Amino acid sequence: MSLVLLSSDGAVRTITLNAPERLNALDRPLLDELRAAVETVAADTDAAALVVSGAGRAFCSGADLESLFGDRTRPVPELRDHLMGVYASFLPIRDLAIPTIAAVHGPAVGAGLNIALACDVIVAGPDAGFGPTFSRIGLHPGGGCTWMLTQRIGAANTAAALFAGDVIDAEHALALGIAQELAEDPRARADELAHAWAGRNRSVMADIKRSVALAASADAETSLAFEATAQAESLSSPEFDAFAAKFAKR
Repeated sequence: MSLVLLSSDGAVRTITLNAPERLNALDRPLLDELRAAVETVAADTDAAALVVSGAGRAFCSGADLESLFGDRTRPVPELRDHLMGVYASFLPIRDLAIPTIAAVHGPAVGAGLNIALACDVIVAGPDAGFGPTFSRIGLHPGGGCTWMLTQRIGAANTAAALFAGDVIDAEHALALGIAQELAEDPRARADELAHAWAGRNRSVMADIKRSVALAASADAETSLAFEATAQAESLSSPEFDAFAAKFAKR
């Protein structure tokens, strides 16, 4: 049985973590399949949006500790290199040029939270739980958690969440900005968004994603310069040509 499923519906791709009997806990085989699925999507020129979900009652319960960390008595530099390899299994989701949506219907804990955070947008269900629980087990956050949370909710909120190590429920996650929407059926809503966004001009959507990433780290002048270039290029898009022609007839 595949531990990660990759499916297609038109221009929308869906990656599903598929180890429901263990709440989609991450071990090396699952992460290897996840890395391969993300690479397949990245190489797929027909893909225009991606949904990431989990089978069963959890999105992802985090790491299978023994499988993922191995011999914890190894020297710190060796462990660091090992961990960077683990992170490289899921962080490439962030590098995809297409919009990505996490459909979180249940627990997303530890490394599972990181997979959700690696997506551009998170749609949460009523039973979703977002667990930056590292401090509760004496573990420093990893997998980009600190950076990705800070990007979403700011430094003070991230510090409070990581110090506490609590599971954050769906409504609180929405209020903080971890999740962008609540939905009774987050997978259905994520699919709806993905299909809508996949129908937009792909170059424009890719440039919007780049523009947002740039705005999060660059100064206003750098961000504005990219916006001006991208907007200038989009003035000749077929969609804008059609809009301009319709506007001219008013």
